[in-house]
Amino acid sequence: MPGQAPGVRIDGLTVVYKTPAGELPAVRDVSLRLEPGTITGIVGESGSGKSTLALSLLNAVQPPGRIAAGSVDIDGLGDVVGLRGEELRKARGRHVGYVFQAAQNSLNPLKTVGKQVLDLGRSHGVEDLRGLVRDAKELLGRMGLDGARVLDSHQHELSGGMRQRVGIMLALVLNAHLVVLDEPTTALDMITQANILKIVREVHAERGLTTLVITHDIGVVAEVADRLAVMYGGRLVEQGPTRQVLGDPRHPYTKGLIRAIPRLTGDISEARALPGRPPTLATVPERGCVFRDRCELRMDVCETDDPAATAHGDRIVACHAVKVREHA
Repeated sequence: MPGQAPGVRIDGLTVVYKTPAGELPAVRDVSLRLEPGTITGIVGESGSGKSTLALSLLNAVQPPGRIAAGSVDIDGLGDVVGLRGEELRKARGRHVGYVFQAAQNSLNPLKTVGKQVLDLGRSHGVEDLRGLVRDAKELLGRMGLDGARVLDSHQHELSGGMRQRVGIMLALVLNAHLVVLDEPTTALDMITQANILKIVREVHAERGLTTLVITHDIGVVAEVADRLAVMYGGRLVEQGPTRQVLGDPRHPYTKGLIRAIPRLTGDISEARALPGRPPTLATVPERGCVFRDRCELRMDVCETDDPAATAHGDRIVACHAVKVREHA
């Protein structure tokens, strides 16, 4: 669907990893909508399943992982879970651009950035390779870089912020209209972070993209996202418009994440870390609420029953305690 931001519908997605204890879910029964032309943020602690969910949009979950159930339907592509071989390869880059966590890991240290742009073009059958390099140079220039110099550089000659911008360029240069950014500001200083987020907003608006931002930093999604999804233990526990979720969080995990943010002004002691630790693949409970061991609102039903994702106006929340309060 060239020139048009695609919508994405993730339904009942479950991704499992094979372990000595059997197949364990890293993502379990996740449903999420990315509306055309919007920026959606997924936030959660490390190990919550965010990156695994994002890789599912490329059907790129690597063994010992596999998509065990569900669908990822992208306008213009169909269900990517069913794509294989050449069809899948063409979808990556052309339809879905992906900026990997730690951008330097996705660059070839033996080739200049320009040669990697040419390789990308050749692998996708681009006939006008000069035009592709011209587009790459222009994109880099719009991101505040000397495009010619960067294209002639190897990754070790670029700073972290420059490499992150190169990653964004590579995700966009084939004119993808669905872009996934996995931890786009990790390990960057505050000034570079702010610049990257400004670039994400500008490029998103100018190119008419549908954008998914994966992060552990609520400040990042507050800065750029229209909608926010909160992930914990492989489940989506709360979704909704970003301002609503941050201004009036419903799920106790969302409240805990916001409470843990350090404040620049006021009483520093008001910031309180969440008690306990997030679950690993091996410790996620097979039934009941995944957050119950750290939850101050824990009830008996949380031990045995998965809370259903229930709509509350524009919000979707998976929490037994929220349902009880709504009906009280």
